[in-house]
Amino acid sequence: MIPVCHTRALLPVALLASLLCLSAPLSAREGAANLQEAIAQVQRETGGRVLSADTVATGTREVYRIKVLTPDGRVRVVTRPSRVGNNR
Repeated sequence: MIPVCHTRALLPVALLASLLCLSAPLSAREGAANLQEAIAQVQRETGGRVLSADTVATGTREVYRIKVLTPDGRVRVVTRPSRVGNNR
């Protein structure tokens, strides 16, 4: 069990961490104006190196598909909606 005095000291850290977690999904939901913006978003969010990036059309929607090498050595594929061509 953590003493109460240490719990209070960790409260600002926990609050900041939760706010940072909330900010990533917001930017992903808003979409990106172009492929370069989507790449920049993914680099900021993952801290990784982009291996490839493509625009994929799905019906009337465009999605940016970005393959990134994360700092821990894993390859992830991240998608971002495009603001162009999306029905809102």
